[in-house]
Amino acid sequence: MKICEMFKSIQGEGLMIGALTFFVRTAGCNLDCSWCDTQYSKQKGTEVSVDNIISEIGDCRNVCLTGGEPLLQDEIYPLMEKLLKKGKCVVLETNGSMDISKVPKDPNMIISMDIKCPSSGMEEGMMLSNMDILKKTDQLKFVVSNGGDFEYALLLLKEKPVKCTIIFSPVGGMDIEPLAEEVIERNLDVRVMPQLHKIIWGNKRGV
Repeated sequence: MKICEMFKSIQGEGLMIGALTFFVRTAGCNLDCSWCDTQYSKQKGTEVSVDNIISEIGDCRNVCLTGGEPLLQDEIYPLMEKLLKKGKCVVLETNGSMDISKVPKDPNMIISMDIKCPSSGMEEGMMLSNMDILKKTDQLKFVVSNGGDFEYALLLLKEKPVKCTIIFSPVGGMDIEPLAEEVIERNLDVRVMPQLHKIIWGNKRGV
């Protein structure tokens, strides 16, 4: 597999926030979001075998497969299968443009899927049929930059309700007060979440 970086840190996003996690960041992405904070992941990366990745992960219980876009690489599927067989809790972070129907169905498998809002410039690239596949234990994330993004997310969720947890996060991951106030005002059943790793270490690699 083409890998951008691998490291152990604290999960900064989603339902696993705060948990010790081993991150495998794959190289390459099929989208070009205007506010992307991992542009470096679009580089070619380094070839690493599935077995070597598993060896690097070692005894860390939680594994996050992120990118870039992990589903661009066919080897991601045997990697997920092997990790699950080892009893790992695996979180797949995917950008919403790729078919998720082949992701393993396992109690320890969590899909964390984005829906790109208009400010990203990538909303037309979303595979909205994926929303029907998400199970209760998965999570659906909207990164919100402005009121237009907020209204877009609400309209889409009204048209295509999901079973899973819905997460709203501000662009940049730290200035959460305006978004939180809007969610309270509207009495919405969503979670407002920051990017914890940026609050702890700032916007840098390897965290």
